Amino acid sequence: MECIFGLVGDGFALVVADTSQVQSIVVQKTNEDKIMILDSHKLLGVTGESGDRVQFSEYIQKNILLYQYKNGIALSTSAAANFTRGELATALRKNPYQVNMMIAGWDKDVGPSLYYLDYISTLHKLEKGGMGYGAYFLLSLMDRYFEKNMSLEKALELVDKCIEEVRSRLVVSPPNFVIKIVDKDGAREHSWRRTVEDKQGPPPTAAPIASPMAEDISVQS
Repeated sequence: MECIFGLVGDGFALVVADTSQVQSIVVQKTNEDKIMILDSHKLLGVTGESGDRVQFSEYIQKNILLYQYKNGIALSTSAAANFTRGELATALRKNPYQVNMMIAGWDKDVGPSLYYLDYISTLHKLEKGGMGYGAYFLLSLMDRYFEKNMSLEKALELVDKCIEEVRSRLVVSPPNFVIKIVDKDGAREHSWRRTVEDKQGPPPTAAPIASPMAEDISVQS
């Protein structure tokens, strides 16, 4: 029951994703970061099968950085989105990736931008959007409360409304979400919205409990 969404505000773009790693009916972890920083001013949020998600997002990141190193200039957000779309379309006819993406970035001449890219290579530029089962609930909230060029404070209020709606309406809702932002100062993690904390390391070893039937046998000299 993955969920990813994003929006464009006044000089910034936000991407929000759940952080649950699920296999079958088992929640394996609740702190999986599904939003990759592609370069200094781009974000790539990905949902889908965990193997496809990790492999494809890392492939895109490394190729975008390779282009920058070879040519001495970074791709624009539009160029990066279209490159990603082309690679996904090529794979669609060979070995398709089951991934859906939100691509956000900030460019000097354009400002912030957000792109929607699904698993069949449909690319669309938008100001707000979502993917996954959570999108059934949060898109209506965005239609009602989203404002063009909204401030960061109002954008975060809308993000919190969307997260609360997903948590309260979705039958198997993810407990934790990560929020990342990209603006003129770069792409970075903004904050988390947590209701569950993953325990780190193995559980503590309990001291053995003596059986009540055990007898105290002492050696008589």
